[in-house]
Amino acid sequence: MRTLCASTLIGEFFVIGFAGLVAMKDPDLSMGTVWTVSGIAMFLCVALCGVITRPGGVVLGWVLQVALIASGLVVPTMYFLGAVFAALWWASVHYGRKIDEAKARFAAQAEASAASAADPA
Repeated sequence: MRTLCASTLIGEFFVIGFAGLVAMKDPDLSMGTVWTVSGIAMFLCVALCGVITRPGGVVLGWVLQVALIASGLVVPTMYFLGAVFAALWWASVHYGRKIDEAKARFAAQAEASAASAADPA
């Protein structure tokens, strides 16, 4: 799960950076505000890569997805991109867990077969 989720978060890192560039064109927003918000969001993407397997990591990822969709208030394209990344996040979590379960099952089978091969009864 960690690899899939981290890949999604790194993709979001770049999208947030590009959205910051687009948001700079808004005359109502100061450059400092845009880059403070974008920088914090980009930092959270990278930080979440390290804590995704800890308790609450996936929930924090969902909070980031909601914030990404909400950023459509400033950059309307982010409604679409936020929804796309929310779908990718769901897929990363869902299929990542399935992959982790399969890896654990295969490791248990390999351990059992190694134990039975070592103990010829």
